Amino acid sequence: MSTQTRPALHPLPTTLAAVALVAAGSLTVSSAPAQAAACNGYVGLTFDDGPSGSTPALLNALTQSRLRATMFNQGQYAAANPSQVRAQVNAGMWVGNHSYTHPHLPQLGQAQIDSEISRTQQAIAAADGGTPNLFRPPYGETNSTVKTVEAKYGLTEIIWDVDSQDWNGASADAIVQAAGRLGNGQIILMHDWSANSRAAIPRIAQGLTARGLCAGRISPQTGRAVAP
Repeated sequence: MSTQTRPALHPLPTTLAAVALVAAGSLTVSSAPAQAAACNGYVGLTFDDGPSGSTPALLNALTQSRLRATMFNQGQYAAANPSQVRAQVNAGMWVGNHSYTHPHLPQLGQAQIDSEISRTQQAIAAADGGTPNLFRPPYGETNSTVKTVEAKYGLTEIIWDVDSQDWNGASADAIVQAAGRLGNGQIILMHDWSANSRAAIPRIAQGLTARGLCAGRISPQTGRAVAP
């Protein structure tokens, strides 16, 4: 509703004026957090090695901070904890393949690599996590044989741009600092089981917002973080 053609009126008290504008549809009262601001870029938050007993707390921390992330699940854990795979999806997360038993894939033959990847695809799908189109090789180790098997299953290989070092005992402060190095399209490595990464999440969210960045999905076309 336009109010530009109305004659001038005596000013209403501030509260009454706000109520009148809300009723007229001319004022939007925002209760959304700062994360709702426009995104000038996207980053990929990733958590490896789930699902586990830590997954519920991790999902709670992410949803409380209104962040979405990609969960690179191990097949053996997806098979053992299907309800947690469903919880990941229900919380708005994306699910990727992180092999079945987390071996050093370049040390294996093609048939073994195929088994690691295919069984994980099946375990995640059986747990209602969908059929992954992203694959993170354990330890970030890959070779031409791994890439051949990835292609067979329509998987895009995802490594990372920033290593949080949570696997190496990095403190929550250090993890927040690592996330502060992320640029548009880049991806950070964290782990499902890391209490320090979980503790860092609220400050990671604040840091991203301060820099005009938002948590996005990882594109299977480009392997980079993009808008959800």
